[in-house]
Amino acid sequence: MSAHHDHAGTPAKEQSVSAWRSYLPALASFVLLIGGIAIDQLAPQFFQPEWKRFAWYLAAYLPVGLPVLFKAIKAIAKGDVFSEFFLMSLATVGAFFIKEYPEGVAVMLFYAVGELFQDAAVDRAKRNIQALLDVRPDAANVMRDGVPVETPAAEVKVGDTIRIRVGDRVPLDGKLISDKASFDTAALNGESVPRIIVKEAPVLAGMIAADKVVDMEVTKPFGESSLARILDLVQNAAKSKSPTELFIRRFARIYTPIVVALAVGIVLVPMLIVEPYVFNTWLYRALIFLVISCPCALVISIPLGYFGGIGAASRKGILLKGGNYLDVLTKLNTIVMDKTGTLTEGVFAVQEVKPAGASPKAVCSAW
Repeated sequence: MSAHHDHAGTPAKEQSVSAWRSYLPALASFVLLIGGIAIDQLAPQFFQPEWKRFAWYLAAYLPVGLPVLFKAIKAIAKGDVFSEFFLMSLATVGAFFIKEYPEGVAVMLFYAVGELFQDAAVDRAKRNIQALLDVRPDAANVMRDGVPVETPAAEVKVGDTIRIRVGDRVPLDGKLISDKASFDTAALNGESVPRIIVKEAPVLAGMIAADKVVDMEVTKPFGESSLARILDLVQNAAKSKSPTELFIRRFARIYTPIVVALAVGIVLVPMLIVEPYVFNTWLYRALIFLVISCPCALVISIPLGYFGGIGAASRKGILLKGGNYLDVLTKLNTIVMDKTGTLTEGVFAVQEVKPAGASPKAVCSAW
């Protein structure tokens, strides 16, 4: 049989450890935040002088705040000033400026936890999609002087002859050299009935030799096989944006600068019309407005919804070429299927027994 390996590149145990480590900054921030609030309420003298309180909450802020601050700086360097990272950084740094340390930490912590949940959902969808790669063999038995030599499929050249044993999955596209043979094509087209392929006819990667050992000549390199193109379409399906996603992106580019401008207005306009004007009070209100109005939930949730849909479909064996096709599916009201194995397993089973001349109960008791 052809060899397989974990295409994700990381064993499951290492992946779980890595996932656990990603939660440690948020956990550390949460523990420090709860501890700081408890000290504020039960032993405020511990935070005297004031710099101790600032240092404590800064230590709680940095594990979750630094990554967001760096992302904001990188986005600004690329010309994307009004990103959700900039809004969250502005709001939380402002909270520290007016000495509302717990709120600054809490806002950034909630944001970081939301990002972790998002990443977990994306990783799960990716794993579902990545599982499809298990149907692609990594090695091929290339004929060298009449002897099959196991060779990485990516190194097999066009024109090479490869041998496919019974039960082996075809690793590359080619044409049959042997006499006619039977192949299971369910992985490619869902057809449950094996297909007879004659000599010189094309054989596609992903088919399984069903009845005998066969030789075939490779006609396409590994990366251009039919199965490779299908898997590439599914893996990159999220890049095919739906109209809803495209609209949200355009909306965020307009909406975010307006939010920042309104927040600035909340600070400055009352200076002209409110007596007495307290700068910290209005800055605090502007920061609240920034956090509430941050479009990150809207901007993130819609693409995440489509990506999660593609991943969930992959787990069920349904391949989608892009998020835009999910929109098309919502408009369907009739689907016509032309093959037995498309909706069924193509295996007959007894559903009901109706005995002639005797009751079902009598038959069951006799049995």
